[in-house]
Amino acid sequence: MGALAAIVIGVLVVAAIAYDVARLITPIESRCPPPARLRGRRAALEEAERWCVGLRLRGRIGQAAYQRRMAALAHGRRRPEPPRGPHSHVTRR
Repeated sequence: MGALAAIVIGVLVVAAIAYDVARLITPIESRCPPPARLRGRRAALEEAERWCVGLRLRGRIGQAAYQRRMAALAHGRRRPEPPRGPHSHVTRR
């Protein structure tokens, strides 16, 4: 019985390590914090707003992206729509 418990714990540890590695190599901006989803829509929007402010303060997104994301949050959407216009394909930093 002890060997079975050790195997289960080992598998869980390896799964946690694989999950963390996968999170580290994916883009940080597009992820929405998962705990917010468990508390409901309003909490998720508030958490997404805090997340967006954090990205802006750390310089990970520009002013236009920040404004686009905050406008989407104000309309109840956690994901902003892609930019439109003649220069929407140009990325600026």
